[in-house]
Amino acid sequence: MRWRSYLLLPLPHLQAQNFTKAGEQEAVRCDTKAQLMKRGCKREEIISPENTLVIEKADPLSVSFDKQLKQPVQLSPQKISLRLRPGLPKTFRVSFKRVQGYPVDLYYLMDLSYSMKDDLANVKELGKDLFAALKSITNSAQIGFGAFVDKTVLPYTNTNKEKLLKPCDENDQQCQAAFGYRHVLSMTSEEEQFKTKVTAEFISGNLDSPEGSLDAMMQAAVCGEIIGWRNSSTRLIVLTTDAGFHMAGDGKLAGILEPNDEQCHIESNVYTKSNEMDYPSVGQLAMQLEKNNIQPIFAVTENVEDVYKQLTKLIPKSEVGVLSSDSKNVVQLIKEAYKRLSSKVTVTHDNLPEHVNVVYTPNCKGAGPAGESEGICDNVPVGEEIYFDVTVTADTCIEDKSFTIRPLGIKDTLTVTLSSNCECECQDPQDISHPHCNGTGRVICGICSCSEGSIGQFCECSIGEKDEITLRASCQRDNGTECEGRGDCVCGRCQCHTTESGSSYHGDFCECDDEHCEKFQNKLCGGNGKCNCGRCECFSGYEGSACQCKVSEEGCRTLNNTVCYDRGTCKCNRCECKEGYQHPRCHKCLGCPDPCQTKLNCIECLGFESGPFKKNCSVACSKSIYHEMVDQFTVQSKKCQQKDTEGCWIRFNLDQLVGEDHYKATILKHRDCPKPPSVIAIIGGSIASVALIGILLLMLIKLLIYMKDIKEFRKFENEKKKSKWAEADNPLFQTATTTVSNPTFTGE
Repeated sequence: MRWRSYLLLPLPHLQAQNFTKAGEQEAVRCDTKAQLMKRGCKREEIISPENTLVIEKADPLSVSFDKQLKQPVQLSPQKISLRLRPGLPKTFRVSFKRVQGYPVDLYYLMDLSYSMKDDLANVKELGKDLFAALKSITNSAQIGFGAFVDKTVLPYTNTNKEKLLKPCDENDQQCQAAFGYRHVLSMTSEEEQFKTKVTAEFISGNLDSPEGSLDAMMQAAVCGEIIGWRNSSTRLIVLTTDAGFHMAGDGKLAGILEPNDEQCHIESNVYTKSNEMDYPSVGQLAMQLEKNNIQPIFAVTENVEDVYKQLTKLIPKSEVGVLSSDSKNVVQLIKEAYKRLSSKVTVTHDNLPEHVNVVYTPNCKGAGPAGESEGICDNVPVGEEIYFDVTVTADTCIEDKSFTIRPLGIKDTLTVTLSSNCECECQDPQDISHPHCNGTGRVICGICSCSEGSIGQFCECSIGEKDEITLRASCQRDNGTECEGRGDCVCGRCQCHTTESGSSYHGDFCECDDEHCEKFQNKLCGGNGKCNCGRCECFSGYEGSACQCKVSEEGCRTLNNTVCYDRGTCKCNRCECKEGYQHPRCHKCLGCPDPCQTKLNCIECLGFESGPFKKNCSVACSKSIYHEMVDQFTVQSKKCQQKDTEGCWIRFNLDQLVGEDHYKATILKHRDCPKPPSVIAIIGGSIASVALIGILLLMLIKLLIYMKDIKEFRKFENEKKKSKWAEADNPLFQTATTTVSNPTFTGE
């Protein structure tokens, strides 16, 4: 088995033999010097590589600009090589000095919308003053000129054919056709040429207030050959306008959906993609200005000053000046803005590799605070040498990476080449059959590298001496995969592999790694803990599954100075409530049973010595309820009204105290018990009810009989009407003869 040591953390490595015990991981060889010496190591046996710095190019700083020199030097050194040990910072110094008479290229970019009519007239007369101002700064100055309005489509410009040709008022005879951006004059040092070109320009117009200034600045930045920017010069764009600006997304109003591609599209001095591509975003413009070392000066009227001040916060090395209503103060404005820009030196970096940190510490009179993204020195005069201490730290092993350090707005750069010192440089014996390895291996950095057929920490095992199946079974956890697929089973013991990043798996079965813990803000364990076997072990003062929180109970404290009312735990300064209790501080439990019902038996026994808990009331209820008997309620709290086992209504208030099952009960002394029923009234009522029901039944029966009789009578009447009787004598009928005599009658 071959072993090789890699230094993944800034810890010294021990090359001594007989350091690790049998079965002990060789990783214990990497530790602090103090810990290694505490375990009995000799100082000379401890390998602790240091950082190294090699300056490969350091041309001296130039004093003044010389046209005969190809490139004046303002930043030194220009190229260095660093070999870093992971986690160990290395600091080096960078010098900067502003060159006297350094060339200046100024591109005057003017808004020619109709509202700038008076300003254009004055600018035509400013050529002499502009050149004079620049010559007071440097003898090598050039000026260019460009103009812009806006995209020539609705809703930005009137697309009527006549209005496109003449977008100004009818009374204005000198008016040029609508356009987006036009390059008028490339960089020149000829004052007359500037005056001639600018004099030939006329005002134009559009519809809306914001202009296409970002379009114009983007083309001026990326079309370097057309504009005429020199390689060794301070590059300035002076933008003069009295209006705001359109930016990315505004093109949708005109149906322009294609994003700005940040490429040069000037043909015959005209921006040809104005109506086909959207406006650039502020981020795109800032990136191209920084990439091409261009510093913008926004000369704007007072009404839009705040807008452009906000813009300067997003564009590095930019300044804002307030124009007078007719732009007569533009020369003085440019001089003041240039002075502020040139006297402020900002050093930053590009293309910084991952896992590399850089901190800048300015060393000058107007030094700003140390920062990870930039270092700033302000009010730096010409010819004064200033310094920046740059501290570079590599968090992991890296190979042949590089990044550049440069002052913003200046072409000079420092290229830093990085590599890491991760391999231990041990003085190993050349014996291939070293006694330390039982004569069957060689020693590399104190660790045995066994010959073929021998295995083990000290090459003490031979495959032929033991049953291979038995050896391999001891490397399986729960009869699973051998060493979890992350290591080799050597002599019945897992020897773990390294991960892709160079760290090692660990554990008896290589089941652990230190790279797959929870992340916070894209940092393992939030950068506030150590990943150990898939779990974050937080540093002191931090907690949480990803060590994302500072240990604090401030957000969990209640009004009575408890933590979450003892109904939850405070984690990450936030209460994690027990089931049912609500955030933020576990005060109420909306999902819990109603305590008015669950505590009724205790209330009954505590207040009135009755109910199911009557015999063991103190045992069942005294720990969870503190009670008080009152004649009337004075404090508003949870009101309860429940019926007890005797049928009486009990009224009481419940206040939940600290904890889950701890209440204060305020019980009304008087219960509302219903009066017993009247027996006489019940009997009398029952008799009356029966009698009434009997009478009603009799009346119903009588009614049914009566209705039946009426029906039968009507039937009889109908049949009677239908019958026919014949009138004839019955021959058999003889009339009866009756003789009556009165015995007393005498005939007198």
